[in-house]
Amino acid sequence: MDAAEVSDWEGPAWSQVLAAAAGDNAAAGRAGALWAIYGPLLAPCEDRPFVIGQIGQSLDGRVATASGHSHDINGPCGLTHLHRLRALADAVVVGVGTALADDPQLNVRHTGGESPARVVIDPRGRLPADAKCLRDDGVRRLVLRCTDTPMARGIESVALPHDDGVIAPETVLDALYARGFRRILIEGGPQTLSRFVAGGLIDRLHIIIAPMIIGAGPTGLQLPPILRLDAAIRPRMRVFRLPGDDILCDCDLRP
Repeated sequence: MDAAEVSDWEGPAWSQVLAAAAGDNAAAGRAGALWAIYGPLLAPCEDRPFVIGQIGQSLDGRVATASGHSHDINGPCGLTHLHRLRALADAVVVGVGTALADDPQLNVRHTGGESPARVVIDPRGRLPADAKCLRDDGVRRLVLRCTDTPMARGIESVALPHDDGVIAPETVLDALYARGFRRILIEGGPQTLSRFVAGGLIDRLHIIIAPMIIGAGPTGLQLPPILRLDAAIRPRMRVFRLPGDDILCDCDLRP
């Protein structure tokens, strides 16, 4: 499959995507690779959320070394792409494992656009009060838990049904949709994203592949085993070569 070169990475094209996301119909439908990447993420959200998943990985599918080091797998354009996905989302979701391991800010810094609400799936209340994603910068901050435990002022603690400490992905999406979030980015980590993929709940999966082979370490997806290849997920896919060396695989996982 040939990869489309993204020649309009910088310049006004991203501003046009943001304008279309804000409801400017005149900005929608623009030609160019940038619109081809991000335009499909602006699908109308009527009776259910539109869910985007993202992975940044090596050629051999690793998202970190065996020791857990994961910084700089992808180049600057891959990082910009992640922040653009955040800017297009109403809410960005991570599991508590990622929040503890990486302490991400989950805001928009490397591109234009507004930061989304930040959501952490934390069934057993492991997230520390000083986590960067809980800092008060004007956006909503939600922690999804098994119990309705009070948190610091301004942080929404949402108690949800669970199965032995595991909150089902469908329950997460229903709770976020009920609170007004229509476009949701599942940013990580691998275990959290894998549950959403296995449940058939991801509409679009963006995989950024870096030209490196790590050889060992966690993989981006960890799905239940299958016996035959005819049971494999075979998404409709487009491939884009970003400036630099990263490759973007845009996987359409809708039925």
